[in-house]
Amino acid sequence: MTNTKTIGMTMAAGAAGVAQVDSAAVEKAFETLKTYDWGVDRNVLNPIDQAIIATHGDAAGRKALEKGLVEALSGGISRSAQDYVCRRLRVVGTGESVDALAALLSAEETSHISRYALERIEGEQAASALRSALPKVGSKLKPGIIGSLGKRRDEKSIAAFSQLLGDSDIAVGKAASEALGLIGTPAAAKALMEFAKKASGEMKVATGDACLACAERLLGAGEKSEAVALYKELQGADLPKQFKAAAMKGILTAATMR
Repeated sequence: MTNTKTIGMTMAAGAAGVAQVDSAAVEKAFETLKTYDWGVDRNVLNPIDQAIIATHGDAAGRKALEKGLVEALSGGISRSAQDYVCRRLRVVGTGESVDALAALLSAEETSHISRYALERIEGEQAASALRSALPKVGSKLKPGIIGSLGKRRDEKSIAAFSQLLGDSDIAVGKAASEALGLIGTPAAAKALMEFAKKASGEMKVATGDACLACAERLLGAGEKSEAVALYKELQGADLPKQFKAAAMKGILTAATMR
């Protein structure tokens, strides 16, 4: 379990800004976190929140807090406490938090909140944890993990998302198309264009939306020829009129760009 004394000592020895932190109160809050559950006064954890604010810009102080949170998360705490810790690791988490968060991805009751933290942790380690979890979870959790990777604009997921566009679960297919639109690279555009030719029903419209989002990102990135190709694909697709109008607008916008 968490070495709360070490946390307090580390922060007490930190930068000047950490002088605002009551290290004894932080230690007490971490002890309370071990047994914290629904119904307990939320204010008992406020010292941890205050320490997170006070240690902004202080690497040592943040590292100590992260260590304490990670150890708490790995120590058999309640679902309510897990929710609290994951939300704080979204702020202070680094690669050191990834393993503890990844362990929660496959459980229905904790997958969402662990993704919430992993989405914001920079670096390949967090992205890799999400990618690794994707084939291991069922259809109910897949859309969420796909969405997190899409928000990260994870280009290494493009191949997997391309395969999932035709998934038998429409929610999975829609999530994959939306994620490819968010990634917005030429490779993502290619995957969407290829699928658009055979998409049907709800996926046809979802793919059209994703193509528009992808084309906009391509234009923003200066990939004009790829964006125009995608817009032209939309013009020729069997889609409602608003898609064709949006595609024409995109083509005209691209023509005015240098």
